[in-house]
Amino acid sequence: MKYFGGCDVGSTYAKCVILDENGKIVSDSTVRSKINPVASAQLALDEAINKIESIKSAQDLSYLIGTGYGRNKVPFADENISEISCHAMGVHVTNPNVKAIIDIGGQDVKGIAIDTDGTVKNFAMNDKCAAGTGRFFEAMANAFEMTLPEFCKLSLKAKNTIPITAQCTVFAESEVISLVGEGKPMDEIAAGIQLAVAKRCFVMAKKAGATDSITLTGGCAKNDGLKKAIEKVLKIKVVDLSIDPQLMGALGAAEYARQKGMA
Repeated sequence: MKYFGGCDVGSTYAKCVILDENGKIVSDSTVRSKINPVASAQLALDEAINKIESIKSAQDLSYLIGTGYGRNKVPFADENISEISCHAMGVHVTNPNVKAIIDIGGQDVKGIAIDTDGTVKNFAMNDKCAAGTGRFFEAMANAFEMTLPEFCKLSLKAKNTIPITAQCTVFAESEVISLVGEGKPMDEIAAGIQLAVAKRCFVMAKKAGATDSITLTGGCAKNDGLKKAIEKVLKIKVVDLSIDPQLMGALGAAEYARQKGMA
């Protein structure tokens, strides 16, 4: 049996997926990124490989593709492919009916349109500001003195929404701290934060050609409050994926590796 790997080295987390010849996921891993992307990639690779008895190292993989911002630093990679292409392919093999993606990473937001073969039809990216990214949500959770999972569910209880006007992460954090200090309901402030991010995703989604449905990838796809806000702003359904949405980049890279390694 041949095995194929995809390693997605992001700014916040490094992910690895290993597929067999039939495209089945036999192992995966998600680890917090280190300062050194090589170390991040190695850690994710080692963790995934250790779950498979017949593989001892990355060199035993028939083909390995690196992706993500640190894609040039993946040890033993045969080549690297952009995370935009890999997220599109990952979603395609998970659910071929989905044709549009909002990928919210640690430092940027992307809108991606998927063609019928899983390649990228069109995309748009906002990497000029951290507002609306994973780092932004971490800052908001810290302002609330909550864990990130706790913050992501807080807005679901809100009956009203307190608008957040600041567009910058630093100013938004100051605005949130002021609102909390004024005694405003925290769930309503959280709802305002989620709505503000959803509005920033609106342009990305439209450029990606989203019409009736869209899916979210990246760690922020697990944010239930954001999903609800995006459905409200875009007025379309957000499709849940059957595989961890944070693994989509690594899965797409592994599928590209499988296609190239089996050719």
